[in-house]
Amino acid sequence: MIVVTTPTGSIGHQVLGNVLDTAADSAETIRVIARDPSRLPPRVRERVEVVPGAHNDVDVLTKAFAGADSVFWLVPPNPHAASIQAHIVDFIRPLCEAINSEDVKRVVGVSSLGRGIAKKAGQISAIFAMDDLIESTGVSYRSLCMPGFMENMLWQVEPIKRQGMFSLPMSGDRKVPTCATRDIAAAAANLMLDGSWSGQASVPILGPEDLSHNDMAQIMSGVLGRPVRFRQVPAEAYKATLMQHGMTEAWAQGLIDMAAAVDQGLYSAQPRTPENSTPTSFRQWCEQVLKPAVQG
Repeated sequence: MIVVTTPTGSIGHQVLGNVLDTAADSAETIRVIARDPSRLPPRVRERVEVVPGAHNDVDVLTKAFAGADSVFWLVPPNPHAASIQAHIVDFIRPLCEAINSEDVKRVVGVSSLGRGIAKKAGQISAIFAMDDLIESTGVSYRSLCMPGFMENMLWQVEPIKRQGMFSLPMSGDRKVPTCATRDIAAAAANLMLDGSWSGQASVPILGPEDLSHNDMAQIMSGVLGRPVRFRQVPAEAYKATLMQHGMTEAWAQGLIDMAAAVDQGLYSAQPRTPENSTPTSFRQWCEQVLKPAVQG
């Protein structure tokens, strides 16, 4: 039995799709937890067991985890949260209770690079509480450790389209890894379908290359066929813009702290290897995802 949370989310729906494709000819039972089951495509609803509800509800989790061998776990972001830490813990405590009561064998969780070294890194620091609490149950656990997602650039589609520019409170020259959600989903699905592993370990997912934001602007310019530039903006101005768009002060400050930690080299501590270098390049992602979004 495989259980997938966030089956309509940006990563979760790709995990589910990969699992369904790979397990199509097997007798593997696949179950999902969906707050709104109507958002699941009909072809998916026909092939999975659906447990309606939120995955921070212990009763929902207990029902979903009955007989579970593997669970894909992701804490969804909540820009309206009054506290980042409280938001994370609100999801993790019911998870841990259900893991113990239903004797779940394996969990694959979406975390971040920087565990053990992240200090005042906003959402990155908070997510490590998830890893600690899950591991405290003794369940076999794989923590997927990523840098920023390429898909985060989709937040900047309008200024790219209208002004030929994207902005962040970070240096334009700092080279950092970045990865596509499709590669995160592929790694998660492979682990979900592999019943041979045990114990607790981190799985870095670094994408194929380190790029600065100036590098990204140059690649975007080539793919889109028009100039795109990066602009570094002051942290307080960026925070004010986020709050004007409805984020709480806590969530906006967390993003500012996270950007500062990354700009100071947080992601550089993880050595790149062939095993943790995933295939989707930023150029490929721009051609297949960003360009259609900007043109649309």
